[in-house]
Amino acid sequence: MIYGQRNIIVVGGNAAGCAAAAKAKRTAPNCRVLLFEAGSFISTGTCELPYVLSGEIKDYNDIIFFSPESFFRSKGVEVFVYHYVEQISRREKTIFVKNLIDGKKYKYDYDRLILCTGSIAKRVSSLNSNFQNHFYLKTVSDYLRIKNYLNNNIVKKVLIIGAGYIGLEAAEAFKKLNLDVTILEKTELPMPNEEEEVRELIQEVIKKNGVEFYGNVSEFRFNYIDGKITNADIDGRLIEFDLYLSAIGVEPNNELALSARLDLGEYGGMKVDNRLRTSDMKIYAAGDNIEVINKVTGRPTYIPIATHAHNHGHIAGANAAGGNNLYEPVVKNIAVKIFDNVLVSVGLTLREAFEYGFKAESVFDVAQNLVPVMPGSNNVCGKVIYDSNSKMILGATFFGYSEVIGYGDVIATFIHNKIKVNALSEINYSYTPPSSPLVNLLSILGRKIKKDMK
Repeated sequence: MIYGQRNIIVVGGNAAGCAAAAKAKRTAPNCRVLLFEAGSFISTGTCELPYVLSGEIKDYNDIIFFSPESFFRSKGVEVFVYHYVEQISRREKTIFVKNLIDGKKYKYDYDRLILCTGSIAKRVSSLNSNFQNHFYLKTVSDYLRIKNYLNNNIVKKVLIIGAGYIGLEAAEAFKKLNLDVTILEKTELPMPNEEEEVRELIQEVIKKNGVEFYGNVSEFRFNYIDGKITNADIDGRLIEFDLYLSAIGVEPNNELALSARLDLGEYGGMKVDNRLRTSDMKIYAAGDNIEVINKVTGRPTYIPIATHAHNHGHIAGANAAGGNNLYEPVVKNIAVKIFDNVLVSVGLTLREAFEYGFKAESVFDVAQNLVPVMPGSNNVCGKVIYDSNSKMILGATFFGYSEVIGYGDVIATFIHNKIKVNALSEINYSYTPPSSPLVNLLSILGRKIKKDMK
């Protein structure tokens, strides 16, 4: 607990920012906690945006969990939306803020500052975000722009640039709206950072669901008239589309941190210690704008996902209010739904394991998710990567249906708790015919690893 501390200021109002502000107020109720957000919304479910776009979630307001007023009533935090933090004076411990509605400027003193500025969508160099029919899907405001365009224009054909998580989720959403969808990707197969075996299966799935895929695209450019893109020149082929979505990934939103001369890391995220303090001990950071320590490698990495942002927001908020909480190195554990299938990626890929210098080995297999006689029995596949010296699991990838999320959680638990890979085949996995197989895929992979290690 801290005493005599006046102001804790949080910059950024999504997963990390709201968690940090609420935790700071709970930890030090006598402090004044202020949250500044440049956009119009706070506390939004951005991971749910593709399902709002598809209509599976009927009302976008359902993914806005708090308004500024309800957040103040519930958490005691003063919230300022449409307020852009332009500058930090570290010497004076002051922030300079612009009200984006009336243009007025203010300054606020802080005793502790928490930066939760998140990430921004990467820009395609040949595209200008001001084109009327060019969009991103990163924020609720992005969704509203897309929805408004769909409602007021004739849209039949959509081009998505990028075949990563957002690109594939958006492709499914647009297909549910009965639109023709094409994806461009610079690599041969979708999901360029995943295992080769799984990428081939993903390509089969998206093609089976009517998505046209152009891989190995070395060159593309766009033609436009009167502020609208008219067509795309894809390796010499001129193709017309009505709507264009850029989905080539995200990067840390650290313009403010950079201007304040806070230390950034290799990936552009802020460097933080195990209490989430930046290079200025009065300034904390959490969320997609920081680099974290990878549990497998022990080195900094960039993993911009909501679960980490939420957890780290709590830690930064508590510590800014006088706590002494430590954050644990993280294990990447990401799932994405691709039409009826689910992809789970945990830890390192085989390529990454080699790049980090591990003596990496891997096993791959296919098994059924249920006993064959049960309705809904289908094949699922998995690949486990392990270090042959330490016998520790380095990572895994699974592709199948919803059950593979549980497989990923088991592997993440092994990595987090440093359980050796040979234990994978020794677990008594649950079995009931309607919900699980007699012999679990994890057990099969574990047996193959034991055999390979003899």
